[in-house]
This record gives sequence, C-alpha cells and structure tokens, in this order.
Amino acid sequence: MSDTPAIAHGFARCEKPERYIQQLVKHWSHKMAATYDEGDGMGAFPFSDLENAVMVARPDGIAITLTTAEQDRNEHMRGVIEEHLDRFAFREAPLAYDWKDQ
Repeated sequence: MSDTPAIAHGFARCEKPERYIQQLVKHWSHKMAATYDEGDGMGAFPFSDLENAVMVARPDGIAITLTTAEQDRNEHMRGVIEEHLDRFAFREAPLAYDWKDQ
C-alpha cells in the first residue's frame, strides 16, 4: 500500500444532480454512514477508513472527489460510482463521466 492516497476528481453531466445524490445517499446509507447536506447539495460516502467519496450538486451535473488508498482501487470505485449513478439517472443514462487524477 502506498503512503500517498489516490485521489481523483470527476464530473458527471446530468439534469438532476441533487436528486441523484440524494438517492445514492439513501441507497448506500444501509451499508455505510452516508450523509447528505441540502444546503450544499453535498453527499459524503465513507466506504472505509481509507476510502471515501464526496459528491456536490452543480447546476450542470455532479462534481465527485474520490479518495482511496491505491490507484487500482480508485479506478475500481469509479466504476462502482458510475454504475450506481447511471442506475438512478436511468432516463438520461449513461452519463458522461470525466475523471482526472490528482
């Protein structure tokens, strides 16, 4: 395991970012302490002690920051996030995702 976390910033263009983040928080809150802040339109997803994602609703989509312990795991979790967001955004899926490693 690397001492430096793998961090990626992503963006998913969509029409209803707040709704999709809220649905994902509700879905994942059965497995983790996922939270949603209506004031900021922000969802926080603590996958483990070393892994988390923060999603923020923007006017034209969802800004995502994903932190994991290793790059391979980061790439895997991007797919998990994309799959779940596309499920909730089924009317406009598949969404276009743009990821950049930090």
